[in-house]
Amino acid sequence: MKKIYTFLFLLAAAPAICQTWQVGNTTLTESNLVTGLTLPWEMIWGPDDFIWCTTRPGKVLHIDPANGNYTVILDKSSVVPGSGGNEPGMLGMALHPNFLTNNKVYIVYNYMVGNTIKERLSMFIWDGAMLGSESILVDNIAGNWIHNGSRLLFAPDGKILMTTGDTGTGGALSQDSLSLNGKVLRINDDGSIPSDNPFGNSYVYSMGHRNGQGLCIGPNGIIYESEHGQNNSDELNIIEAGRNYGWPTVEGACNTTAEIAFCTTNNVKEPVTEWSPCRAVNGIEFYNHPAIPEWQGTMLMAVLGGLQSQYMRLAVLHFSADGLTVTSEDSYFSSFNKRIRDICVNPYTGSVYVAFNGTNYPGSGPNIIKEFKNLNYGVNVDEVAPRNKQQIALYPNPADEYIQIEFSPSFVGSNAKIYSFTGQMVAEIQISSIKDRLDCSKWEAGNYFIEATSSLGTMSKTFIVR
Repeated sequence: MKKIYTFLFLLAAAPAICQTWQVGNTTLTESNLVTGLTLPWEMIWGPDDFIWCTTRPGKVLHIDPANGNYTVILDKSSVVPGSGGNEPGMLGMALHPNFLTNNKVYIVYNYMVGNTIKERLSMFIWDGAMLGSESILVDNIAGNWIHNGSRLLFAPDGKILMTTGDTGTGGALSQDSLSLNGKVLRINDDGSIPSDNPFGNSYVYSMGHRNGQGLCIGPNGIIYESEHGQNNSDELNIIEAGRNYGWPTVEGACNTTAEIAFCTTNNVKEPVTEWSPCRAVNGIEFYNHPAIPEWQGTMLMAVLGGLQSQYMRLAVLHFSADGLTVTSEDSYFSSFNKRIRDICVNPYTGSVYVAFNGTNYPGSGPNIIKEFKNLNYGVNVDEVAPRNKQQIALYPNPADEYIQIEFSPSFVGSNAKIYSFTGQMVAEIQISSIKDRLDCSKWEAGNYFIEATSSLGTMSKTFIVR
């Protein structure tokens, strides 16, 4: 993929270098929406036109896509184990299809009972500022330091689908019909068991999974799931009621003597496609927007890159008309050398937001959510305007000896911190006026970001020191 460098303007006299990416005949301009996060995990474009984002250490963020301003609307960091440094944490999230009238938000997170990790699905109520009034819907699911899943999705029939991992126990739980692990669960929105579930009075919808980390609906109403293999055979599956997906006996397609025998006996559904060695496939979303015509009708897949992190990329999967076959795959953004966790699409501009999770397993901060936008695609500016006018502007960018900073009045009286992209704080300033100047003449050349918080939320801006 060809990379082009152009100049955009923060202020009338303040040029900032921005990178562009070529997708066929479409030019995408890259920008950093939010910098300095710790392990953004799930991103959803909400009906309120904000980006909702879980972070694995235990927070939910409410992000304005127009300027990157965000507020922390739920904090479970004192509950989730490992502070996000291992695989458990705050994971999948889904907003109710009737969110604008009932304000219901569903989240999966891990917690501790003594020295044992557990997992639960909870429903929260959004009051316009915070998530509260937690109702625990499904509880006491076995968890572990690895293989907890978990993605959430509202299916077209209004039921919740939830992936669970096998907790790293070698797959025994995946084939245990009495266990909720290694499954896709199907749940009523009040937490009860749907009467038409395939295994009687059970949440289990499909079984034989290892660690499902992506769920999405295709244009034909097909439910797709991305799933981690062990060393080989990461899978893209089509989820069907009552089907067995084979783990641990079957990895990928049924193509050994033992696998064929198991598949025949247990109604195993083979994957649409698979990857070997494992790429650690993750969040998936169908893209069907005219802003990037080359991607219309494709699946965008976040790829973490495997344990050695050599396959990190955004994969773009092209399908047959019936959605049952992957016909080709394109790769983007591998040059960032960053683990890609999830994708979100702006329904107005067609912009794609990509959440990065660091360079190595299992991920570390500070991380970035980047926006890739076709600036030539026309859209009504009023539809994507910031919800408040809070801003931070930096110039010149790149900077040599000094950088000028302009703050919205809302920041006056608070502090701003400047970090290198390695997470080291290099400066802290008291914001006493809307304009300041920072001496960066003795800093090492590289990438930095400034972060400031007011009563309106938190903002970050990135800049380069030459």
